[in-house]
Amino acid sequence: MKRIVILLSLAIFAGLLTAQQPVLTFDKTTHDFGKIKEENGLATVTFSFTNKGDAPLVINRVQAACGCTTPTWTKEPILPGKKGTVTAAYNPQNRPGSFIKTITVFSNAGSNATVLTIKGDVTPKPAVMNQ
Repeated sequence: MKRIVILLSLAIFAGLLTAQQPVLTFDKTTHDFGKIKEENGLATVTFSFTNKGDAPLVINRVQAACGCTTPTWTKEPILPGKKGTVTAAYNPQNRPGSFIKTITVFSNAGSNATVLTIKGDVTPKPAVMNQ
């Protein structure tokens, strides 16, 4: 009997622990810059998200697939129902042509990371003629 009570108590406790979790929901996960000019510098987009869970959401880290993209993100915990952002800045310098880059968001909302995608087409800066 004592063993059943202990197992039942552990099951209820485990259920309570898993019941309160943050849920990371992005408004969109892909952004198309379209055509951008190399000489205009950084192309930046902000992805907004909401914590739709019932526990604070913490973004542990955000990792860009390459050095041409720099991410920044909301560092403080996001309370249930509140919003945060992940911003991606793509540097088109010396990168003419089409691109598709990913930014991976790691958080305490489950075990899966969220992948954001940016894409576009960089128009090269005009060639300088030597005279």
